[in-house]
Amino acid sequence: MLYSAGRAVDAVISRVWAAGVAGAGRLTPPVPRWVGAGGKCVMVIAPHPDDEVAGTGGTLALHRRAEDDTVVVHVTDGRGSRALGLGPDEMAARRHAEAETALRALGVTAWEWIGLREWDWADAEGVSALTRALAAHRPGVIYAPSRVDFHPEHRRVARALAAALATYTESAPAVRIYQVQVPLTRVLVNLVAPVAEVLPDTLRAAEEYASQAGSLRASLRLKQYAARSHGLAGGAEEFWEMSAGTYVALHAEVTEPPVHEAFRGFRRLSFTDPLAFALGRGERRHLRRLTESRRTDS
Repeated sequence: MLYSAGRAVDAVISRVWAAGVAGAGRLTPPVPRWVGAGGKCVMVIAPHPDDEVAGTGGTLALHRRAEDDTVVVHVTDGRGSRALGLGPDEMAARRHAEAETALRALGVTAWEWIGLREWDWADAEGVSALTRALAAHRPGVIYAPSRVDFHPEHRRVARALAAALATYTESAPAVRIYQVQVPLTRVLVNLVAPVAEVLPDTLRAAEEYASQAGSLRASLRLKQYAARSHGLAGGAEEFWEMSAGTYVALHAEVTEPPVHEAFRGFRRLSFTDPLAFALGRGERRHLRRLTESRRTDS
């Protein structure tokens, strides 16, 4: 009974935060809506198994409906999770199995399991593996990890992807940065995907990641906040779209945030959700200035 009461209170709190997000969204210009890849290959770079569902689950389902080929690349094996009391090897095997069934639920066309040992891989390994994945699939659109994320492995995979893209010789893909639990906010978001119609697909995929239920529940709140921000019903996924060259440039000048930028993501309960929006604000503004100066210089 206490658990049910706590969940009910939490739902009320998240609705209050959603109302505030909706009000702020009405003060900003409208954002372009998602479009498919026109039959080109779509690639999601996921630092951990479950990040693809958290950040792009609905969008992957939309690409499937648009008959785009989709490939998910899992870079690390997720062994660092402490959920369920499993040891590192057990957790890695568990997340591999969960990923397989989750991607089947989303109807993903292809799956690349790089599976580097989380927290125990060399930068060159990541760059080399991602370079091979790009060459094998030649994506027209890449959904990429966010530099505004609180998780060091997410930021590290983002840098590895940028290094791989810097030497990629095929036609340059469009890059859409996705958010997992740290919002990009309207400071950076320039593309939004309404995912209400395909939300059941996302929920089915999320259920397959039983070991990550808490973090995925939090990511679903972010989809709800995103929808309210853009005046949409049900759920939405937000992206920061840019050229591959811009993504490379954004990861060239700083490798880690300043010490005072204590990024953090959503927690299991919604009480502190505004902190996930507030922390990292300086980094978001810095990145916006970088992209604006890049456009000016070019």
